[in-house]
Order: sequence, then structure tokens, then C-alpha cells
Amino acid sequence: MADTSDFRNGLIIKFKNDLYSIIEFQHVKPGKGGAFVRTTLKNVRTGRVLDNTFRAGEKIDVVKVERKKYQYLYKEADSLVCMDNETFEQINIPVELFGEGVNFIKESAEVDILFNGQEIVYVEIPVFSELKVVETEPGFRGNTATGAVKPAKLETGVTVNVPLFIDVDDVLKVDTRTGEYVERVKS
Repeated sequence: MADTSDFRNGLIIKFKNDLYSIIEFQHVKPGKGGAFVRTTLKNVRTGRVLDNTFRAGEKIDVVKVERKKYQYLYKEADSLVCMDNETFEQINIPVELFGEGVNFIKESAEVDILFNGQEIVYVEIPVFSELKVVETEPGFRGNTATGAVKPAKLETGVTVNVPLFIDVDDVLKVDTRTGEYVERVKS
């Protein structure tokens, strides 16, 4: 069994009967009292983040996960069909495992799926996605200094706020974690 000296960013542990990923940790040795480890943990199922303190040397339950690359193919009812890049086997994954970022991935995008044995623990989608604008009000050249925004509908059907100079058929880089416009991609 592992202990707090085995902590590293990205390690998945069983904590409070659920799976958590260590986002960051810090060993603290105060002048008085025992040493401890301050951590920020993210629930891999819900995405909820919490802070927790462990005593130095405290035993932890490390979960061995296998990371595999899959390609998102298409949406089917309330699941997404993905294909293993090595074996070409297709699996259906519930939409909930993709989180909010599901609205920003397009077909043929690569995703990382973390398995605990046969169980899917977590689906990691790319941080940025390049999407084409299919509908928005006309853009105005030179209107970049005001910081004003307008809604734009993207090829996946989701709407984001973009600067006024964005036109239909522009390709945008969007942050899949926040759903915010990052930049216009040069063609």
C-alpha cells in the first residue's frame, strides 16, 4: 500500500469511497508539530474540486488506471460512440463522462479514456478545439478595441460569445473546459 510520499500530479487515489485525481500537492514541515501534505483533489466522476490535508506517511489507496487513445465517431441517443485507435473496437460511452466539454468536440476528435480494469473511470477531451462559425451577425472590420461581444453558433451546435470582427466560416479556437473563445485560427 502506498503513502503520501508517493503523491504526484495526476495520480488517482480512492478517497471517501470515490476516485480523485491529485491536481497539486505540497509537503509542509511546520516548526512545531508533525509534517503534513496539503492537496487539491478533483473527483474524476463529478469534476468537483476539494482541498484536503493528509498526515505525512498516511496510507493511501492508489488506483491503477490504464490510459488509451480513442477516436470520437458519432453521438447515439445518450451516449457517444468511440473507437479504439489500436484494435478498432467501438464502445458506447455515456455523455455524462465527457462533462461540459462534450459540446465542443467534433467527430473524429481524439480523446483519452482512463480504465480501471474494464470500468471507464474518466474521459479526457482535448483542452482546445477548433470549430467553424456557422451563424453570427456580420462582422465589422477594425472593431477590435471595444471588447464588445456577440453570440456565434459553431458547427457542433453550441453558441459562444465572440468579438465583433468574427464572421461566418471563420475557424475559432475554443477552450473546452470553460466554453470560451480563445482566438481566431489563421487559415
